[in-house]
Amino acid sequence: MNNLERIDLFVSGEYGYSSYRIPAILVSNNGTILVFCEGRKYSASDTGDIDIILRRSTDGGKTWEEPRVIADAGKDVFGNPAPVLDRRTGTIYLLLTWNLAEKGERAILTESAPRTVWLMKSVDDGKTWSSPIEITKYVKREDWTWYATGPGHGIQLKNGRLIIPCDHAIRLSQGEIFDPKKHYYSHIIYSDDGVDWHIGGTVPRGGTNECQVAELSDGSLYLSMRNYDGSYRRAYSISGDNGITWGKVKIDEALIDPICQASIISDSNRGIVVFCNPSSLKRENLTLRISYDGCRSWSKSITLYEGPSAYSDLALLDDMLFCVYENGNNSPYERISLTPITMSIICETAL
Repeated sequence: MNNLERIDLFVSGEYGYSSYRIPAILVSNNGTILVFCEGRKYSASDTGDIDIILRRSTDGGKTWEEPRVIADAGKDVFGNPAPVLDRRTGTIYLLLTWNLAEKGERAILTESAPRTVWLMKSVDDGKTWSSPIEITKYVKREDWTWYATGPGHGIQLKNGRLIIPCDHAIRLSQGEIFDPKKHYYSHIIYSDDGVDWHIGGTVPRGGTNECQVAELSDGSLYLSMRNYDGSYRRAYSISGDNGITWGKVKIDEALIDPICQASIISDSNRGIVVFCNPSSLKRENLTLRISYDGCRSWSKSITLYEGPSAYSDLALLDDMLFCVYENGNNSPYERISLTPITMSIICETAL
C-alpha cells in the first residue's frame, strides 16, 4: 500500500525545534482534527526543554494551521500528550506529564527527581486551552516513581466514563537495581466528569508500560501494552469492569513488536478494531492490523511505511481512518506524518 498519501506535519529542525516526537491525535465533535506532539527544543533527547505542540485541521486534513505551543514548562519538560474527548459536552481534555529538564527517567526511577501529572482542557475545539493544573495526588500512588500518560489518545466508554491509559514504575528497594520486567506496570486513570480523576486498575504483573486501550463490542476493555518479557510480541489484558481491574497479562503471538509504543482504535459501527505498530524486530515497517473478532485474531494487514518508524496514534472521522506516526528515511524520528485511509480500503482488505 505504498501509494497511500503521507502528509508531513512536523519535521525535525522546522519551527524552532530540533526534533518532534510522541504524536497523539483526536477528532472533535465538530470534526476538527487535532494532532499533538512533543516539540524537543535542542535535541531528540527524552528530556530537556520540551513543549506540547498542536496542529489543527478543520477540513478533514486537507489543510493545517501552523504549529503552536499549548503547554510550555519553561526550560523543563511537558510531555506525553494524551487527549480525550467528552462527546457529551464537546470538551477536550489533555493529560500530560512534567519533569525537570536535567533530571530524566533514570533520576526519577531513583527518586532523585519528581515526575508529576497535569490536566488541561479546551471547550472550543482546541482553539484555546486552559492553563495546566496539577493532579498528581489524585492519580499517582506514593510508591510510584516514573509515570507516563498515554502516549496517544484516551477513550470515552459507552457509559460516558473517560479513560486515559498510563504506566508507572514502582519504588526500588534499598540497593535494588531497576529491572523493567519487575518494576514497570501499565494502568489506567479515569474520570466520570472530566474534573475529578482517579486511579483505575493496574495490570497484575510487571514488565509492561506504554499502553493503549479500546472498548470492544461486548463492552470489555482491551489494553495493548509495550512488553519487556523478551518475546518481542505485544502483551494485552482484558477488563470486564470498565478498567477497575485487569485480567491476566497475555501475549499475542501474531503481533510482533520491537518493544515500542503502539496504537489501537475500535470502530463499533463496523465491528472492527485497528491496531498499528512497527511490525518488526526493530523500529520499521509501520503496519495496520485489522480484527473482526474483538482482537482474538488479526484478519489482514496494511503496510503504511516500510522504512524507519516508531510511535503512532489513530483516529476516526466519518469514513476515514487517520494514522499519525513517527518516521524517516534514516531514523524513525525525522518527522511526524499523517496518513488518511478510507475505511472502505480497510474493510475490503480484511475480507
